Amino acid sequence: MSDVTTFYKPSDSPFLTQVRQVMRLKHMSRSTEKSYLHYILDYIYFHNKRHPHEMGVDEIRQYLSHLAVNKNVAASTQNIALSALLFVYRQVLKSDIPDIDNIERAKRPKRLPVVLTRHEIQRVLAVVDGVEGLFLQLLYGTGMRLTEGLRLRVKDLDFEKKEITIHDGKGAQDRMTMMPEKLVEPLRQQLVYAHALHNLDLSMGLGEVELPFALANKYTNAARSWKWQYVFPSPTRSVDSRTGRKGRHHLSEDRIQRSMKRALRQTEINKNASPHILRHSFATHLLECGYDIRTVQELLGHRDVQTTMVYTHVLNRGGKGVISPLDR
Repeated sequence: MSDVTTFYKPSDSPFLTQVRQVMRLKHMSRSTEKSYLHYILDYIYFHNKRHPHEMGVDEIRQYLSHLAVNKNVAASTQNIALSALLFVYRQVLKSDIPDIDNIERAKRPKRLPVVLTRHEIQRVLAVVDGVEGLFLQLLYGTGMRLTEGLRLRVKDLDFEKKEITIHDGKGAQDRMTMMPEKLVEPLRQQLVYAHALHNLDLSMGLGEVELPFALANKYTNAARSWKWQYVFPSPTRSVDSRTGRKGRHHLSEDRIQRSMKRALRQTEINKNASPHILRHSFATHLLECGYDIRTVQELLGHRDVQTTMVYTHVLNRGGKGVISPLDR
């Protein structure tokens, strides 16, 4: 999506500043903030830069229709745009607009997740080496989402118990997952590399990392402490857009996504797949092994077991898991 936020800076727009402040008070993720700002500003531009408090339900419906008809966006994208606008009116403007709760959300088509077979997983992981290879193995071995893996901190790895704690996952939930035995030593080596980078940064008077919420203010030295550093740090330093300070972020999502695409091309696996397919495969293969669906639900961090149930429909045992009488 073209980023309309490039036309604005917080200093240029009091309204944009207010929106961002409310988002951060609500502890919304960086990706949600970016996505919401895009659609809020696109909505304003679509209506010739009118302020949202001058508009209401009719203008929201016109904009959503524009996205569906003229932009041909997916139902999920249309719903994100609606969520962004509802956030503005409810949380920022505190507007009491009639019928705003009755705006219909687009119906998302029900699609089964794409899953790789065990053999395909082996082929993919075999052609990706380095930190990207380790990271893809971690996604398949734990069922983590891409962003959850990238945001892992040193303190989240428990080598004694062979557990990994995932903080602030989707829906602001924390959960535990296993540390695969095969990844114990590779993860130790990754921490050696990350520690060396951190020591180099400290020697140059840097070494700060972005902290969640208001911890940076509460614990003044935490941003430089080793336990808060990312397990998968970026090889380059960058400026934190929220604080303006120079530090080291985690690896970029694009880097992992490109590695996955290259692996699929190399192995000639013709499936429309992203790193998220490793999470789908993790869940499906656990169910194939006979693990209880509630256990899989807990490992994935799903609130509703119905969300996890979708994987019972993609088990590699024929349609709906039934063995054809012809095969008997």
